[in-house]
Amino acid sequence: MTGRNEAFLQAMNKGHSAAWDQDWERAADFYRQALEEDPDNPQAFINLGLALFELQEYEESLRCYLKVIKATPEDPVPIEKVAQLYQRLGNLDRAQQVGLHAAELYLKKKEVNKSIENWTRVLRINPENIQAHARLAVISEHLGDKQRAVYEYLMLASLYQHADDLEKATRAVNRALQISPNSAEAKQALTMLRDYKPLPKPGRPQGGTGPLETAHIQPGFDAAEGESEPLDPITEARQKALTVLASMLFDIADDDQLEQVSRRGLQSIMRGTGSLRPQKQIDRTRIMLHLSQVVDLQSQGDIVRAADELDRAINAGLDHPAAYYDLGLLRSLDNRLESGVRYLQYAVSHPDFGLGARLLLGQAMIEMGKMKEAAIEYLEALSLADAEIVPEKYSDDVRQLYEPLIEALSQETDRVALEKLCESVSELLLRADWRDNLRRARLQLPTQDNGGPPIPLAEMLLQTRSSQVVESLSKIYELERGGYLRSSMEEAFLALEYAPTYLPLHAYMGELLLKQGQLTDAINKFIVVALTYGSRGEPRRSVDMFRRVTQLAPMDLNSRSRLIDQLVALDKIDEALSEYLDFGEVYYNLADREMARKTYNEAMKLAQISGVDSTWRVKILHRIADIDLQSLDWRQALKIYEQIRNMRPDDSKARSSLIELYFKLGQETQAMVELDNYLAFLINAGRHGDATKFLENLILEDPNRPHVRRRLAELYKREGMTADAIAQLDTAGESLLDSGDRVGAAQVIEAILALEPDNISDYQALLAQIKQG
Repeated sequence: MTGRNEAFLQAMNKGHSAAWDQDWERAADFYRQALEEDPDNPQAFINLGLALFELQEYEESLRCYLKVIKATPEDPVPIEKVAQLYQRLGNLDRAQQVGLHAAELYLKKKEVNKSIENWTRVLRINPENIQAHARLAVISEHLGDKQRAVYEYLMLASLYQHADDLEKATRAVNRALQISPNSAEAKQALTMLRDYKPLPKPGRPQGGTGPLETAHIQPGFDAAEGESEPLDPITEARQKALTVLASMLFDIADDDQLEQVSRRGLQSIMRGTGSLRPQKQIDRTRIMLHLSQVVDLQSQGDIVRAADELDRAINAGLDHPAAYYDLGLLRSLDNRLESGVRYLQYAVSHPDFGLGARLLLGQAMIEMGKMKEAAIEYLEALSLADAEIVPEKYSDDVRQLYEPLIEALSQETDRVALEKLCESVSELLLRADWRDNLRRARLQLPTQDNGGPPIPLAEMLLQTRSSQVVESLSKIYELERGGYLRSSMEEAFLALEYAPTYLPLHAYMGELLLKQGQLTDAINKFIVVALTYGSRGEPRRSVDMFRRVTQLAPMDLNSRSRLIDQLVALDKIDEALSEYLDFGEVYYNLADREMARKTYNEAMKLAQISGVDSTWRVKILHRIADIDLQSLDWRQALKIYEQIRNMRPDDSKARSSLIELYFKLGQETQAMVELDNYLAFLINAGRHGDATKFLENLILEDPNRPHVRRRLAELYKREGMTADAIAQLDTAGESLLDSGDRVGAAQVIEAILALEPDNISDYQALLAQIKQG
């Protein structure tokens, strides 16, 4: 059936006629008749969706438009309508996600105004949507709307500041100042950042939102993200995971679009923590296909099929803790506990999913009859929750205080005590007001009079041998302070009987070994501690220990490599790149240029996929170019410096190196073109002094370049330094005569005469002599 038979056309025409008369009920009936003739006709679904919308039958209207999207996934119009319907129905998270997708599709079709309309609608739903602000900033700048661009960059700065990312906040403000150097708002924002004062948060854009208004949302739904009800840790983590997974659908980098905004692309999201699972070949198309099904199926409550689709996405190369947490949760709900446990273990080290994952693992262990393992997972969960609600400066201390408790628990054999602990932690945490509940529980604990870290909440829940560990630690510290290092070490070995896997104790033993001059043993101890922290899903502490190792043994390449892996896992890209540069320098000092270059190339890959500031890429490229110069691979070095020049036109080192290489390769014309371009760049920027200094340095490096001297003479002339200009031209003329370039020499003498030197007759005579030949 083609759908173009007479019955179909007749029903469609009657529907159009009824719609024209605003008789939407009759119009909907006719469009349904048309769909009976051609059940898959997209246009009939569009018309029916519109009629149902006018009848305020929003859920059925949404189903119509979703069917249209499956048939025409690149058409932004039905996707935009779906975003509006989600907004009407109160599903604001989905409204934002789909609205962002519609905006990107309109942009691909060069319908910029429609893109702006959709991003603005997203901001009316959630004024703190970073992606919408970022895209509006870039587009406004591209369109020459400086006022809007500055505003959007300042809003981005505010959001980054409130997210404790001061580097990105400062970068956004600086971008605003580049667009409008005299912007009072941008200058004030920069001052506030430097003074650690909070920037004002974005408000909702003024005006309507087009066909739909947030004010019309059905009762029972919150109108703003900040007004949502609190959630228990498992549901809270699930919501975060779903938000990440849904955003991946709309986060594909398009090489043909405008410059990148401040967000990591899908490639880096797929890469995830990197070290959790073996590297896979990434099939982006399959990942997107399966992810789209995951989001839709979960919204429909179909957890079995959603889990299968997410599993396929992971097998296609998706590598992110959000995916592991969500799949672990779905498998647990489907009673596939072993599979769920396996995926949850990949998510425990991520700060957004660790608490939820630990609680789910505890529940799974109880179901599997592993009560001791369940109790350990619950106590790990309590340590994360407890560390979250105490003052930030005590968070790490509180986490450390839980370690001997967890160690002592691993020796517990009383099943009743284990069950009681699991029940107590569940009552504390598995509730929507868990944060307030923990704070109330903390009021029952004694305060620390000595200003030390707060007592762990777990002290209320169990009586273990942890007190013996604490007493032993006090003895160890007292002996060490008194200079009794051997006795302190003996006491540490005794403490290990109570807590053999208490890592802070092992780390302290490493420090004792160090003070006794046993450097190798101390380093080995620190490495074991670092590796154990990493295997436990505590990359922050693993980083601290590997840093200690690299301080003591800068040439320990394995430890430095592991340190970089842990920093990447923590998303501390700047620190990872800094370690990469130090790593490369170690190889360079070992005269292993090949490994040094390989290390810098790895750093470059990380810098590119993580979207860090171009300063890092420039710094890395300089290191690579330096290796090429040392290896006398001038042509390769030339290519690197050209990349730097294109990224940073004001990089004087790259410019001078380019000019030098062009001269060495016999490309004198290209060298002078490069020189003239850079001089023009500096002069147009009002940097006359820098231009002069640059030329003076080039001449210091090689005095026998008459054409460079002529450029310097011209600058001296502009600055009124006539005598210096004549001196440069005089030297240039002599050099040209020595090389047999009489035409060039004559041109130089004519330039000197134009400056009216004191001994003008001498130069006139010399010019006549040159021309006579």
